Formats: sequence, C-alpha cells, structure tokens
Amino acid sequence: MAIPARHASPASILSHARTFFVTSSTWEKRNLSQSDRAAELFLKTLYEYRSQGKFKLHEFVVMPYHFHLLLTVGGDMTVERAVQFVKGGFAFRAGKELGIRAPFWQKGFSEVRVLDTEHYTHTREYIRDNPVKTGLAVRAEDYLYSSARPGLELDSPPQGLKPVVLRVRDDRAEALS
Repeated sequence: MAIPARHASPASILSHARTFFVTSSTWEKRNLSQSDRAAELFLKTLYEYRSQGKFKLHEFVVMPYHFHLLLTVGGDMTVERAVQFVKGGFAFRAGKELGIRAPFWQKGFSEVRVLDTEHYTHTREYIRDNPVKTGLAVRAEDYLYSSARPGLELDSPPQGLKPVVLRVRDDRAEALS
C-alpha cells in the first residue's frame, strides 16, 4: 500500500494557525468504519480531541473506508500530530471497545493547505457532498456521520484566510488570491 503524497511545506510545519483538508483511508480500503459503532466511536474520538483544544474542527465526513476533515491547527501543533491524535486515538479505542485488533488505518494521510476563502468554501462543499455523490445519502444533511447533519457543533471558519478579490479587466472578472 503506497503512502499518500504529502503537500505541506516543511518551512511552515510550525508557525501560526493553519487550515488543512485532511484525508485518510482504512487499511487496504476495507469497510471497517461502515458499522454504526465504529463511525460513532470515530466521531466521539474526533470531538474529544477538539474539546481538548488540539485543533479546530470546521467540517468532517466519515465514509465506509476513509474520512475527510477540514481543520485548523494552532502554532503549537502540527497537522501530523493532530492526525496522529485522531487516527491513533481511534485505533486504540477501537481495539479496546470494539475488539478490532488488525491495523485499522493505512499508513500516512494526505493534506492540502487551505489558504483562501474560495478554497475553504469548495472544500467544505466537497466534504458535505461526499455521501451524496457516493450514494450513501440523498441529501448531505441526512448522512449521520457528516458535519452537514444539523445540530452538530463546529468551529467557525478561520479568520486568517485570504479573501478572494475580483478584479475587472477588459470587462472580465478575474479572481485574485
């Protein structure tokens, strides 16, 4: 199993708050998180680390063999450490509470730095629409293991994202970031 490509710049691993779109898959893309018990335990683990201040959680979806997160880490945290908390914390608890002994996650994860409001909005919609696109729900808000579900507590969008500025040139609007 290949380790996913990493996109974070080593120079910006520790700096001010940074926002990332994170994806990771289960071991050999098996449907290990397809059960309600496993998906609920993943969400419980995710929210416990959020409440401890390890990261800010903006969006998420737990699919049968992968997850997506939109999160912000502070200056004292790396994205690697935040994902280690989530994946490692869940795997430990899944072994203890669900009896899962084999490797749960593939090694590594992929992340893309989110720098502007346009990218943030696009990523947010991608995460929310994932269960609909794969046929797991008719409407995003109907999927139980997604931040699109009403009533879940999420963190506000990060303040430091660059706004998308439109410039009119030759009667055409161009996006600048």
